[in-house]
Amino acid sequence: MLRFFILFSLFLHSCVAAPKTPAAAAAVPAKKWLTLNGQEPAVVARGGFSGLFPESSAPANDMAVSTSSPGLTMLCNLQMTKDGVGLCLSDIRLDNATTISSLFPKAQKTYKVNGQDLKGWFVLDYDADTIFSNVSLVQNIFSRPSIFDGQMPVSAVEDVLGTKPPKFWLSVQYDAFYMEHKLSAAEYLRSLRFRGINVISSPEIGFLKSIGMDAGRAKTKLIFEFKEPEAIEPTTNKKYSELQQNLAAIKAFASGVLVPKDYIWPLDSAKYLKPATTFVADAHKAGLEVYASGFANDMRTSFNYSYDPSTEYLQFVDNGEFSVDGVITDFPPTASQAITCFSHQKGNLPKAGHALVITHNGASGDYPGCTDLAYQKAIDDGADVIDCSVQMSKDGIAFCHDAADLTASTTAMTTFMSRATSVPEIQPTNGIFSFDLTWAEIQSVKPQIENPFTSTGFLRNPANKNAGKFTTLADFLELSKEKAVTGVLINIENAAYLASKKGLGIVDAVKSALTNSTLDKQSTQKVLIQSDDSSVLSSFEAVPPYTRVLSIDKEIGDAPKPSVEEIKKHADAVNLMRTSLVTVSQSFATGKTNVVEEMHKANISVYVSVLRNEYISIAFDYFSDPTVELATFIAGSGVDGVITEFPATATRYLRSPCSDLNKDQPYAILPAEAGALLSVADKEAQPPASAPNPPLDAKDVIDPPLPPVANMASSNGTGEGPPHTPPSSGTGATAANLSLSLLAMMALGILYTA
Repeated sequence: MLRFFILFSLFLHSCVAAPKTPAAAAAVPAKKWLTLNGQEPAVVARGGFSGLFPESSAPANDMAVSTSSPGLTMLCNLQMTKDGVGLCLSDIRLDNATTISSLFPKAQKTYKVNGQDLKGWFVLDYDADTIFSNVSLVQNIFSRPSIFDGQMPVSAVEDVLGTKPPKFWLSVQYDAFYMEHKLSAAEYLRSLRFRGINVISSPEIGFLKSIGMDAGRAKTKLIFEFKEPEAIEPTTNKKYSELQQNLAAIKAFASGVLVPKDYIWPLDSAKYLKPATTFVADAHKAGLEVYASGFANDMRTSFNYSYDPSTEYLQFVDNGEFSVDGVITDFPPTASQAITCFSHQKGNLPKAGHALVITHNGASGDYPGCTDLAYQKAIDDGADVIDCSVQMSKDGIAFCHDAADLTASTTAMTTFMSRATSVPEIQPTNGIFSFDLTWAEIQSVKPQIENPFTSTGFLRNPANKNAGKFTTLADFLELSKEKAVTGVLINIENAAYLASKKGLGIVDAVKSALTNSTLDKQSTQKVLIQSDDSSVLSSFEAVPPYTRVLSIDKEIGDAPKPSVEEIKKHADAVNLMRTSLVTVSQSFATGKTNVVEEMHKANISVYVSVLRNEYISIAFDYFSDPTVELATFIAGSGVDGVITEFPATATRYLRSPCSDLNKDQPYAILPAEAGALLSVADKEAQPPASAPNPPLDAKDVIDPPLPPVANMASSNGTGEGPPHTPPSSGTGATAANLSLSLLAMMALGILYTA
């Protein structure tokens, strides 16, 4: 145990800023809030930092205080032992949050709780000493880290109070049940004399009324908790939906209410926001504070939030119409940054630092990539650089699309399945390739939003899954000039194949488009030319204003000097994978490489890609929060740009004063320290060390010269450009592979449509 707390202290020291002085806090301009009393909404940590550690464990409580804004409220769910000791546990049953079932496998019981039969290991069947001496905590949400399971004792209420949190909230969920078994939460509170308890909440009116006088003398705030609308309140036997109709009556025994967040912003069946209810306005009119519960970074919620948890908090505290008075959350740092750093962030605020926000297929997290809507959204979201991955149609039209294969990001497989071919030079699987279709044929299909995590059920903005229009390179460049974006990134791939096998000069097409747009004759807008082929980059060497970016699409662990010197011959910047900067194993950040430093020594800029908001793509060390990941790469690693599918998240972070770690302020968004979180767990629980990424080899940087563009028209005796070549029927294995691939595509299409 001593080792645990030493390591945990090191972890906190490595990733948490020292608290700012009151004078520094006072220097920050006061914000105007639409809460009941005009005060900043409270951040209430449910069981401490329960999004990472087992609920109400000592590390969860310490971490919540250390990573959140000043004034944090710590919430403990009260449960009672056989001998009347109060514990902080989320449920009256021990089995989902502790090791009790493995210790006493035959001790299950069934009790009637609020009219329902519940089965499990109940707290009230054990005395405190049995629990403290034998039982350990486990994470009760299985998608969260399990490496801390069985290492932390259950906390008594007095244990949490003893840490002196800024504020303490005690939630009493089951007083009526405990009273049936001769245990009284009210008497327990009186034994504590309500000391250190700032807030008490309960869904039971009778309990709140029974402690009203004692709470008043102790200046403890009482909050009435609403359960689901159709649930029955035990004292009145009325549905909570009925009680909602008379909020003035609640004011007689409580100063506020706690409600599930959909009481305020309900969702429709497709998981989009419906108009806000009048609940907050009605409660404020009755003189009641409103606290909303159910916030967690790793829970899927409305598509309106684009998988960005900070956006959800802002919907409740900074929507221009009302603000809740507090939020109950499993991830208090995210709520803190949303309220302290991002709220009231109006207008085109200047960015802190020099890092560029570069899109990946536009705002492709919200709209089909590389469409007019994706680009417009990216511009509206404040992206510095919008990107176009150039593809070629069969008749030589250069257009923007993520890949030459159209199957994943268009509806092409429903129309052109017979045109699928195998091109091993481009990818190992069959596809429907843009260079086998004319521009008219490509325009006849619809764009389709790509879902990188479809297999896990994560869809992106399904209401707009086929929205937008394909964009030619010429139109893309014209848009960038019209909207005066800071810059454009032109990505070129497969140049050698297109030239030699399809007679398509993609490099010449890009040069011609840039010349026609006059972007080669100005320095106002940045022009970044990106490729994984050094010969492509060398062909743009004669245009000094261009920034050439070498894309390194494999994980590297080091950048030796010979490799860096070779890069310098061809490029001014590199685009690196996230795991080439911070290594990750089983969703934990395990280490940091020196690649950025080595590149910077040679005056080579570093861009990192691809950043996404979905929490399953984000390491636990980043709190399942895309903003902390941004801070880790920008403030921690010092990258010169981030390539993201959600530019709004990156822009908001960089425009927040909390992103400037050199600025004296009460709260800052800090980078994670790779390996620190993992070191908190027992050695035996940690994942095995993975082999380090290989260093970048200089020979991997060098590509052969580009071949000349083949004259396909003269070689086939027509003037119609390169013909479509059907797959050979002479190889049974190839035909079988193609059939399987087409069946797989059909199945994918059916699943996606469903």
